[in-house]
Amino acid sequence: MAEALLRDQLRRADPPLPDSNGWRVTSAGTWAMAGDRASEFGRWAMARRGLDLSAHRSRIVTAEMLAEADLVLVMTRSHREALCAEFPAASGKIHLLAQMAGPAFDVPDPFGSSMADYEQTARELEDLIARGLPTIRRLADGAEETGRPETGKRGV
Repeated sequence: MAEALLRDQLRRADPPLPDSNGWRVTSAGTWAMAGDRASEFGRWAMARRGLDLSAHRSRIVTAEMLAEADLVLVMTRSHREALCAEFPAASGKIHLLAQMAGPAFDVPDPFGSSMADYEQTARELEDLIARGLPTIRRLADGAEETGRPETGKRGV
């Protein structure tokens, strides 16, 4: 859901973000099963917002994904800790999504929960992304300042 919502907000940003067309927003899980479809309730919550998750398939995060990413946003502290422990070279670009908008907190995963929980999480993600978009953009753009050659903004 976060991937779809971030893509949507980048596309609809006001004022428009001229460089957002070069961004690649993707998602991957720390404990996901590769190839799974988005949950029915997740597809429903996004469809209510005009976003289609029918083609989405889960992926497991890899070292290659993290090496290519300019910015990595995670939902929980445990996700951040797990990624930093397994991929220490990427730790400087791994951040909690909530930190983009204010104080750090975990966004609970509604997997296996009710439709109402998915809707609540979708609303929370929308709010965090909307409020955090300037910080997200600044951090992703900061990758250019490191001198790394870039072909476009990348995020996991």
